[in-house]
Amino acid sequence: TSRGLGDVYKRQEGIDCRKEGKNMKYLAHIDGDREQSVKEHLQGTAELAEKFAAKFRKADWGYCCGMLHDIGKYSAEFQKKIKGNLDIRVDHSTAGAKVCEKLDGYYWLLTYCIAGHHAGLPDLGREGLPSSLLGRLKKRLCDYSAYEKEIEIPQITTPPIAMNPEKDPNFALSVFIRMLYSCLVDADFLDTERFMSNGTVQRDSGECMEVLLDKLKDWISKWLVNRDDITVNGRRSEILRNCLEQGKAPKGLFQLTVPTGGGKTVASLAFALQHAVEHHMDRVIYVIPYTSIIEQNAQVFREILGNENVLENHSNVDYEISEDFKPMQLAAENWDKPVVVTTNVQFFESLYANKSSKCRKLHNIVNSVIIFDEAQMLPPNYLKPCMAMIEELLQQYGTSVVLCTATQPALQQFLPEKYVARELCPRREEQFRFFERVTYQNIDTVTEDEMAEKLQQEWHALCIVNTRKRAQRLYERLQGEGVYHLSTTMYPAHRRRVLAEIGKRLDDKKGKKCIVISTSLVEAGVDLDFTSVYRELAGVDSIIQAAGRCNRNGERGKEDSIVRIFRWNERENVSGQRQQIDTTKNLLEEGRDITALDNITEYFRRLYRIKGESLDMKKILEKFDGGDYEFATAAKDFKLIEENTVMVYIDQEPEAKALLQEIRQQGLTKSRMRKAGQYCVSVRKKGEYEKRNMLFDEMYRAGMLEEVDPGAKDFWVLTQEEQYREDTGLKLEVELGGMMMF
Repeated sequence: TSRGLGDVYKRQEGIDCRKEGKNMKYLAHIDGDREQSVKEHLQGTAELAEKFAAKFRKADWGYCCGMLHDIGKYSAEFQKKIKGNLDIRVDHSTAGAKVCEKLDGYYWLLTYCIAGHHAGLPDLGREGLPSSLLGRLKKRLCDYSAYEKEIEIPQITTPPIAMNPEKDPNFALSVFIRMLYSCLVDADFLDTERFMSNGTVQRDSGECMEVLLDKLKDWISKWLVNRDDITVNGRRSEILRNCLEQGKAPKGLFQLTVPTGGGKTVASLAFALQHAVEHHMDRVIYVIPYTSIIEQNAQVFREILGNENVLENHSNVDYEISEDFKPMQLAAENWDKPVVVTTNVQFFESLYANKSSKCRKLHNIVNSVIIFDEAQMLPPNYLKPCMAMIEELLQQYGTSVVLCTATQPALQQFLPEKYVARELCPRREEQFRFFERVTYQNIDTVTEDEMAEKLQQEWHALCIVNTRKRAQRLYERLQGEGVYHLSTTMYPAHRRRVLAEIGKRLDDKKGKKCIVISTSLVEAGVDLDFTSVYRELAGVDSIIQAAGRCNRNGERGKEDSIVRIFRWNERENVSGQRQQIDTTKNLLEEGRDITALDNITEYFRRLYRIKGESLDMKKILEKFDGGDYEFATAAKDFKLIEENTVMVYIDQEPEAKALLQEIRQQGLTKSRMRKAGQYCVSVRKKGEYEKRNMLFDEMYRAGMLEEVDPGAKDFWVLTQEEQYREDTGLKLEVELGGMMMF
């Protein structure tokens, strides 16, 4: 792996340009009358990249990368272009890569970073492919040799990673390249921004960890004195105290296995801040599967730590709407805040991305406490590449990782034996017994008629089913006063409105009837409390999450709070859930208590064994075997949310109508797209390997959809209002020429 790229192909250097003026002043940027020389820009970028890379003990690498990244600007052609001749096309990024490729040792690793600092990390590829690294290195460039008069190639004195003789180093080297690339592109952005703004951009990195820990301790001081372990608050305080104490432990892998109601949000923050202070760490990063949980947790963190210290970074947040949010918008670019709250999608897709805009934040993951909330929701189809990345963050980049959940997945098998997770919850088994709030009953198979009859007899009940079609059908059988439907057939703003109405009805002192038919969207981040819950057979973690909506506040005895597990009398198509369902079914048939901690672990062991190779569905890890790294291909394939879906905009509310008019008149910006998401339903379209049409295809054929903006991929507006109902949302059947399509 230490071979130079020159071993892969015969070198060929082409120079096809004229030299101009021996005393030419070589400029990197011009802003009016102000000029920044190439040397000044290289020096400024190198010093920043050196500082960033020092966090993982590779300052010399960062400095070298920064000093060589723009030496292609030492050409007469680039100087003409920057001074106004916009007709000239100049590749200034490949020059530094060519220089590094010729040097001995590990300099070849820099070729990816420098060649891709504008276009993105490339695949190694082949010589005939212009966009590949080998293709780029074969290009004929303008003469940039003038750099030799001003720039000395910096020495690299450290190895890129700590080599393990028992392990192929290629994946680790690919992650090192990503981290170095992040240092370079963030430094390049920041130095350019500093010049172009003449130093007027004011970034705010927030307060230090010691200050945040003091704020937290002030907040929780009144709780810590409670040592009454026969009360809920006393138990929460015990968990909280232990997390604070364990924060002083050495860096590494931890798990916080806390039952619902055990206060894991504040307890995990307490561990993270204490740990960060103890080990001089830079930030705390919360990685959460659902935006609904993110919004709740971020609000708690802001109340404790202050708005200026907490960055929410996910698709629902728009920091562009006001000048007041400018510091947050800037911080979102590179995660330069002490507490970052983000999604699984944002976190892992950034770590496998190849574009500078997504990668510039990566070096700020170094030396952080990373908390994976609801760790069982790490995406199963990408679990192996996710765990491989977590291993590298633990091994090479000074992080500590906390797996935080009530249903701890069996992830130890994907890490080396030396990483044994240390439990942060004291007396864990006893805590779970104390927080038991419900009784589980397996009522086996039922028909829709039987389920409807059971629900008719209930007063405050939640029934969660596995498919949107089933939710709509069951609701149709029950609809009436106090009966509600919830699923992703309803756009987010509509769902929030219905959830608020349900919450008011459940809290009403007059005791109004409230029956809710829902899909799994209510299982996390939704604060509703029902007397009884019915849950269609699903994964063990989903069933336990559903149970968290029953007797949520512990105001009733567990014998009066029943969670009934059921199956339909006929097999149904449950895309992506069959293995989870069958694994749970087998455990129940063996007579196991699926809520017991050892049986939860057994569930995940069996599930991962069944999934086998599909735990790396897109063969992401293979793209870094053998030293032929495929950064661009991996970025394209690593998508936690598959792209065979279309956003259908529902313009039935006044706000939605006004926004649609604004989009049509002024175009679709990032900010407007985020706002539009609140009025969109995600609809599947026929994929590359699917034979049958999906809902989008049928709606399109029926003339129900209109393209909003030809430049906006997969964004349509519903033109037939009757296809969207106030009670159930988007209808899942389409009438086509007198026929009903399902």
